[in-house]
Amino acid sequence: MPQPNDYSWNTILSAYSKSGSLSKMEELFHNVPNRDGVTWNSLISGYANRGLFMEAIKAYGWMMRDGVGYFNRITFSTMLILCSNHGCFDLGKQIHGQIVKFGFESYVFVGSPLVGMYAKKELIHDAKRAFDEMEERNVVMYNTMLTGFFRCGMVEDAQRLFDERWEKDSISWTTMITGLQQNSLESEALQIFKNMSLQGKAMDQYTFGSVLKACGGVHALEKGKQIHAFIIRTDHEDNVFVGSTLVNMYCSCKNIKYAESVFKQMTSRNVIAWTAMLVGYGQNGYSEEAVKIFCDMQRNGIVPDDYTLGSVISSCANLASLEEGAQFHAHALVSGLISFLTVSNALVTLYGKCGSIDNASYLFDAMKIRDEVTWTALVSSYSQFGKADELIVLFEQMLAQGLKPDGVTFIGVLSACSRAGLVEKGKEYFKSMVNEHGITPVLDHYTCMIDLLSRAGKLEEAKKFIENMPFSPDSIGWTTLLSSCRFPGNIQIGEWAAESLFKLEPENSAGYMLLLKIYADKGEWTRVAQLRKIMRDKGVRKEPGCSWIKYRGKVHTFSADDNSFPCSDQIYDELEKLHSKMIEEGYEPDMNSVFHDVDESEKRKMLSRHSERLAIVFGLLFIPRGLPIRIVKNLRVCGDCHNATKYISKITQREILVRDTMRYHLFKDGSCSCGDFW
Repeated sequence: MPQPNDYSWNTILSAYSKSGSLSKMEELFHNVPNRDGVTWNSLISGYANRGLFMEAIKAYGWMMRDGVGYFNRITFSTMLILCSNHGCFDLGKQIHGQIVKFGFESYVFVGSPLVGMYAKKELIHDAKRAFDEMEERNVVMYNTMLTGFFRCGMVEDAQRLFDERWEKDSISWTTMITGLQQNSLESEALQIFKNMSLQGKAMDQYTFGSVLKACGGVHALEKGKQIHAFIIRTDHEDNVFVGSTLVNMYCSCKNIKYAESVFKQMTSRNVIAWTAMLVGYGQNGYSEEAVKIFCDMQRNGIVPDDYTLGSVISSCANLASLEEGAQFHAHALVSGLISFLTVSNALVTLYGKCGSIDNASYLFDAMKIRDEVTWTALVSSYSQFGKADELIVLFEQMLAQGLKPDGVTFIGVLSACSRAGLVEKGKEYFKSMVNEHGITPVLDHYTCMIDLLSRAGKLEEAKKFIENMPFSPDSIGWTTLLSSCRFPGNIQIGEWAAESLFKLEPENSAGYMLLLKIYADKGEWTRVAQLRKIMRDKGVRKEPGCSWIKYRGKVHTFSADDNSFPCSDQIYDELEKLHSKMIEEGYEPDMNSVFHDVDESEKRKMLSRHSERLAIVFGLLFIPRGLPIRIVKNLRVCGDCHNATKYISKITQREILVRDTMRYHLFKDGSCSCGDFW
């Protein structure tokens, strides 16, 4: 091409620009004899497409100095998109001024990115003014304005705009579904999806992803199944994004079998799909399966991200599996994912839930960046461990740093006050939560207050508190009050709490057993017999107590008077020897912990063979000295076992960590971290 014309120069320059050959683009640009708007736009676009923000800005400045006559709608559109993507909104406003100055404000091609820029910054009034000033509007501009309204939580404005008469495309409908779902209006999102279907609009992965999230949000399992069938009919089931969202929807609806089925049938799975299944297991109480699927994911060559690793660590925390959790901690260090808050926060929670409070504190102190979740994780750890004084200091430090506690933080604070008997302090924090922090109490906060008052023996005050609540307690609240009626022997309030609990959960044995204990402590054996008959007639069975301990990667579970395990003879022999030493040290069995009308020798035998004692002796036999013995129990530790474990820790000079349904107990040198208040 001996004498290229202007069109040829611009065509070649545009090709270099689009292909990312910037050095050739720059060289050719400097040789172009007659530069026009197309020439300058190719240069700016080349830089912009490669993310070279400053170079694009400089090119725009050179263009302005070379002559404003070169500006056109493509120039301004490119610059607005560039400013929006890089968050340079001050420059974007300047360009907006130039758009008005040079008369391009009425161009739809310019108006859409202008509205989008303001909407992205959540300057919604500026976006709306730019939108209203446009003489013509296309569907892109409408969709951009819809997105902006939803981003700012202006749902009614979005709905009004959507209801106006304009030609809506599939993106418009999907934007509505997504916006409503993200603003917790799942039912409305499902209705829009239904209307979209009736309109015959095409649907893509984003449509299905948003509507499935809406189904999961309101646990609309049947609706989710119908959409699943529609996905199959429209050949979207092989889309990994849709498949992952289906897994998430079924897990949210607590249907793990369907989630597993979808997951297994997926032709391809990425880290999002694996994580969806892992998180679903964890959220539905299948923590062991969550750990297993993480290992399967690694065997399949999928590299976990911070969210995946944080989720599997959380599952280890739920299992109180310190051994596996520590391995994932090592993985986080090696992979570098420890730097992500999702991972480090999960590790603080792990060590707290496993009773390694020193490790939780050390990790917290070592973190360079902490957010509200980090502080709440350590607050909750201190709370479970009964470290009320340390928790209060930590909480006050959190407030001093200007961090805003949320409802979960206050649950930890109130629980700690309850377990430490700090009634007045707990009342103060409850008031400050409402008056100073603007947090509306939910059921868990009220339950903490019931626990605070009733544990301290203020049963009448707890009763009045319940009567003044805006709603009735749930089963946990009534159980909390009922369990506290035992030691003062308050049959009247105990029966009131029990009757309320029976109405909520007539087949739950916990209420019956707690009332039995109150009657037994008072020697009301006739009432005990009557209540047992009621239980038999209603088919109510006591949940069997069990304790478990992990050794060499295997969980060993024990129940009371259990003879099913291979080393039972060895355990019972050691238990007898230990019991004799305990008697010598002054241990006296608490007969009130037995709720059967049998003779004392039988009561002694029943007490000595509770599940936690069998698990503890197993630990004494097999866990090496120097390592703590970690026990988990599915029920509250009884008073006699609590006392017995203190003697065992003193006699054997071993640390024994017991996690029951109420809290952590660290037994050491004959005392417990709970201060005998649990």
